[in-house]
Amino acid sequence: MARHLIQGREVAMPVRVRDVMVCSASYLVRADAARAVIAYSQLDVAEVLPRKALCTLVFADYRDGDLDRYHEFGVAFLVRPPGTGHVPAGGLRTNLSELRRTGAGAFVHWLPVDQGFTLEAGRAIWGFPKELADIDLRVSSPYKRCIVRKDGRLVLDLLIKPGVPMPGTGMMTALDAYSHLDGVTRRIPWSMSPRGIRTRPGGALIRLGNHPIAKELSELGLPKRALVTSTISHLSMTLGEAKEP
Repeated sequence: MARHLIQGREVAMPVRVRDVMVCSASYLVRADAARAVIAYSQLDVAEVLPRKALCTLVFADYRDGDLDRYHEFGVAFLVRPPGTGHVPAGGLRTNLSELRRTGAGAFVHWLPVDQGFTLEAGRAIWGFPKELADIDLRVSSPYKRCIVRKDGRLVLDLLIKPGVPMPGTGMMTALDAYSHLDGVTRRIPWSMSPRGIRTRPGGALIRLGNHPIAKELSELGLPKRALVTSTISHLSMTLGEAKEP
């Protein structure tokens, strides 16, 4: 079993997260603008519709796991696996199904956290672009809110409205995550088992600040109506060893 030494502690692989609450808002954005944002990774966004890519904003309250308790915010894009061609033109549902079949994954573009141990572990083990930020989560009511500030500047204020309960509790889902750090792109095996899923079309309110990440999001067309929002009250997951794709 592989192990990593982080701040004097051994972290065994795969890393296990036993309980995390996750909220997300996904947006259809211009594919050319998304490609420009992630060009450094040498990955290509997946066009879920002609000239449209999928950008997801996510915030999470990690309650129990191998990397301790912490808050996290993420900006991710759906990407095609290296070496695969474009998905044929079709409807959104058809294209997403085909992308899942070919192994599309989530490229993590920005991943601020509020604790130092997970920061170092995320960067050293998987090459995730973690950095410290002030992440204010307000999740005790059905309305979930996340306010992110970095270097004293507002990045965004995101509110997720409650959705309707969905089936799928306890089902294991596998997905590849992709990261890029220090000039190296990596692929990370990632499996998840959710409980307490709620989802709805739209359902997000977003206010952007004056941080460079906020400027990137505005160049993608945000704020705009979300394609879909979701909340997962309890999610368990495992992350395996990172490999170069």
